[in-house]
Amino acid sequence: MTDLYGNLSRGSLAKKSGVNSETVRYYEKIELMPEPMRSEGGHRVYNEKHVRRLHFIRRSRELGFSLKEVRGLLDLVDEENFTCADVLERTSIHLKDVRKKISDLKKMERTLHKMMSECDGALRPQCPIIDALFS
Repeated sequence: MTDLYGNLSRGSLAKKSGVNSETVRYYEKIELMPEPMRSEGGHRVYNEKHVRRLHFIRRSRELGFSLKEVRGLLDLVDEENFTCADVLERTSIHLKDVRKKISDLKKMERTLHKMMSECDGALRPQCPIIDALFS
């Protein structure tokens, strides 16, 4: 719910930023999200800065950045002491990790394909896939 000042409830924040409300709670707990202001009744109230930060976190996670890497990027932003070169360096490191994972997945795909090609799917207890997994 939004009040006259544009403050958002956790549910509204979650909906507006495209994350689950429990995820918002978790990000607060691990201090990726700043402590929100409180209403007179003690309820948390969020604003557009919180929405933008959640978008940043969500998008970073979609691109495979770990929570530690997201925290590092947010620390740069929060300190307002970064250059594009700083961000590029961190992103470059992440891209190398992503490429390594892709390479590993391609190897796994080839291995699984090879194992499957050696199996005729017969209705007997001997299976080359099981044999390969034990070897």
